[in-house]
Amino acid sequence: MRIPGPAEIRALHEKYAPTTEAFALVHTHCEIVWGIAEQLLAAPHLAHLDAELVRAGCLLHDIGVYRLYGDDGRLDHRNYIRHGLLGQEILEAEGFPEALSRFCSHHTGVGLTRHDIVSQGLPLPLGDYVAVTAEERLVMYADKFHTKSRPSAYLSPDEFAARVRGFGEDKVTAFQALRAEFGDPDLSGPVSGTEAGGGAASAVVQG
Repeated sequence: MRIPGPAEIRALHEKYAPTTEAFALVHTHCEIVWGIAEQLLAAPHLAHLDAELVRAGCLLHDIGVYRLYGDDGRLDHRNYIRHGLLGQEILEAEGFPEALSRFCSHHTGVGLTRHDIVSQGLPLPLGDYVAVTAEERLVMYADKFHTKSRPSAYLSPDEFAARVRGFGEDKVTAFQALRAEFGDPDLSGPVSGTEAGGGAASAVVQG
């Protein structure tokens, strides 16, 4: 499987971003998520993971957000839950394989299940959108430590656990399982992997 590199992925972001502001917000977030994942990948017990695939997954996971910007330049927050599937559609249209498009549709929260969709009345096709491979789980996990909200900010493990508790204790349990699998990132200093102006030092980050 051919895995696109950072330059090719950046060009995709530029292609689909409706404004330079949207590009800066989304692409910077994706780079920060990669910086977090890259840090976690340094752990010896994760040496078997495909780092190149993880990098592509991190840099692509939120590309569907661009489809939620209206003509007025505003983000459709009401339908934000759909950004993963919209990203999958973009990557499929670009000819990328399912192994890459799944990073878009299977990273939201700590996984969306059929039960979640029905019980919460989510505007999604009925299905299970749960990370399966270790690479998918790592991208989903790294994404939890940075939010694009205004202002963007890093979230500690305890802060994210508190946020996700509102969706049920089972979500907290799922997040704690990810912590046990991948460990806690060090968010006290700059996170590598960022190229755009909003690097980790200037943004103190949920995807």
